[in-house]
Amino acid sequence: MRKIGKRIVLAACIVFSALVMTACSGSGGSKKEIDVAKVADELNASVITTDKLTETKSEMLGSIYFFEDGQVEISKVYMSGNATADEIVVVSCKDEETAKEVADLLKMRVKNQKELFSTYNADEAAKLDKAIVKSSGKYAVLCVCDDYEKAESILKEAGF
Repeated sequence: MRKIGKRIVLAACIVFSALVMTACSGSGGSKKEIDVAKVADELNASVITTDKLTETKSEMLGSIYFFEDGQVEISKVYMSGNATADEIVVVSCKDEETAKEVADLLKMRVKNQKELFSTYNADEAAKLDKAIVKSSGKYAVLCVCDDYEKAESILKEAGF
């Protein structure tokens, strides 16, 4: 009887351990679905105070950010009319690797914008030093704004 009891306990421990290990494992990226439009709209409404951004058509993104065809599946982008460096980009990509590539392109955009703004508007160039560029799972984001603390909070809640 003792052997059967020990085997049951051992089997239960093995099953429990397997469940715990499965729950804790992951690829490191977010598997959470992110509502691209909702996040972009919330950022635009909450963290931009010195400018009014306008939505940019998805057809324009390739020439602005150098995204290749098929990299970005869903996007919502808000841009300044060049008076400020404020910019919001939230995209869903075909996969996690592509999101990392897109994040690198967004970092290049920040670098280029900083060089441009440093020639005529030092305050806006300084704003680009704090630009938020992240990827999580198949999503990537760029946020240049007035309230970075609030932006980080919104992005964290969304899954970034």
